[in-house]
Amino acid sequence: MSDVVRFDVEDGIGTIRLDRPPMNALNFEVQDGLAAAAYEATTRKDVWAVVIHGGEKVFAAGADVKEMQPLSYTDMVDRSVALQAAFTAIARIPKPTVAAITGFALGAGCELTLACDFRVAAEDAKLAQPEILLGLIPGAGGTQRLSRLIGPARAKDMIFSGRFVPAREALEMGLVDEVVPPDEVYAAARKRVERYVGGPAYAIRAAKEAIDRGLEVDLETGLEIERMQFVGIFATRDRDIGMTHFVEHAKGKAAFEGR
Repeated sequence: MSDVVRFDVEDGIGTIRLDRPPMNALNFEVQDGLAAAAYEATTRKDVWAVVIHGGEKVFAAGADVKEMQPLSYTDMVDRSVALQAAFTAIARIPKPTVAAITGFALGAGCELTLACDFRVAAEDAKLAQPEILLGLIPGAGGTQRLSRLIGPARAKDMIFSGRFVPAREALEMGLVDEVVPPDEVYAAARKRVERYVGGPAYAIRAAKEAIDRGLEVDLETGLEIERMQFVGIFATRDRDIGMTHFVEHAKGKAAFEGR
């Protein structure tokens, strides 16, 4: 991993922890660390769900502007590939993911939350895509994931203005899923995904891929993606366990094995 991005596992939940004080600016090292953490979260069998957390004070206050400012066009052509790849790696973790948002989630920090399945925010948190104030546009998925999440008009309002959106407004527009007191953010994020620990991991993986891939295509293609994922689940041990449990007991939770 790295000194600025850590990955820890406790009780089946992995935590990707950003640790670049004071504001967790997402410089190149952090971006590469996120890609490495996403790979570990994806491949470890003892991880059933993932929380991304920036600590008690701030989630992530955007990319490192000082690092980017001197880059040429060709420099950024090259670097943008790694930037988007890191965030795509987070989005493609085949397990439930949740962003635990404290303080600010700005620019690339906001885009990192968008790469997660769920978002839990502190009552005093603020989210924004302020790249326009630098003469830029979002470059780590903001124009695409934000519009898919909250609709094009709201996404355009945020991106065109660069305004900061308070947590309560973010909840109302569907930008976050839950708002809690600041000292409860991490615990609430863990609680949101702990229900998936010990569940049918490959069924959850298939459902996530069907939903995410389906949003990228027309309905007919999306239905075919769903059909193929549905059929594929019949090859798993958990499908056999789950259906057998239902036939024999009709109630209660099956003892899934995650395979």
